[in-house]
Amino acid sequence: MSNDIPAVSVIIPVYNAAEFLKDGLNSLLKQTLREIEIICVDDGSTDGSLVILKEFEKTDARIRVIHQENQGAGAARNNGMDVARGKYLAFLDADDFFEKNMLKAAYDRAEETETEVCVFNADLYDHTEKVYKKCTWAFRKQYFPEKEPFAATDENVRNNIFRMFNGWPWDKLYQREYVRRLGIKYQNLRTTNDMLFVFIALACASRISTVDEVLIHQRVNVRTSLSRTREKSWDCFYIALLAMQKELKDRGLYDTLERAFVNWALNFSLWQLNTMTGSAYEKTYRLLKRKGFDCLDISRHNRRYFYSNKEYDKFLKIYTTPYEKSSGYQKAK
Repeated sequence: MSNDIPAVSVIIPVYNAAEFLKDGLNSLLKQTLREIEIICVDDGSTDGSLVILKEFEKTDARIRVIHQENQGAGAARNNGMDVARGKYLAFLDADDFFEKNMLKAAYDRAEETETEVCVFNADLYDHTEKVYKKCTWAFRKQYFPEKEPFAATDENVRNNIFRMFNGWPWDKLYQREYVRRLGIKYQNLRTTNDMLFVFIALACASRISTVDEVLIHQRVNVRTSLSRTREKSWDCFYIALLAMQKELKDRGLYDTLERAFVNWALNFSLWQLNTMTGSAYEKTYRLLKRKGFDCLDISRHNRRYFYSNKEYDKFLKIYTTPYEKSSGYQKAK
């Protein structure tokens, strides 16, 4: 790469992550791929995160700090992307940490295969228990085709593209020109703001490659994580699914990828429902029953269309059971 153009632009949204920032940034500064820029977007932190970021900015010219009023991680990633100059984009989280060869391994694989999206393996680090755990649902090799690179619309890929990978952005490297050409952005949602960007990037890709090596450690079981308070934004998942469906239709991909989308929509909707509590559960239940399953095209297909009989049975029970008042709700099992 030219000295003026970084190989990878790393974009990190930061909101009240002071407890973890130093670990993450230090593991980035130790990356064996040196030709990188690290764009940290402070999203109105109130815990001293911005002070830490400014200190790091003084120590390494590759770090650039942007400050914005609190708008959420989606807006922060978009603002970082607007100023990124690298050939590839990496969107990382402020509380995760990384193997020192993460960017080099992903970059080399992307260059070797001339791919638009390169996905690598990850594991989980339980912050409370202080142990590493496998992450089996985000890198499902049983659905990978024999040859790489591959396209989302390939016959042996199209039905599995949304279940072979997860809809989070941080275990993937994206070709910046490809992202610019697609014109995709992150949604400005409190939660599930990344799914549209990630899955549309995968759906439109003609060349996807993978690195079967754990390169990133996602910190989980963190008390301050937004994922622990999804009840406050209970319908974000549905807004994101509708937007994804519309994008697939607008880009002429829905006919080809409809089965993959419908199965993902059912899986994701049931997961959201069963991880909600109280009034958020009731509102999610009502939304899916009254219009959600219809709008997402789930209700218009028969059992054979779905990958999981168990998930289909859960859907059918909710969809066909007479509506009950909130006191009668029970978790879908």
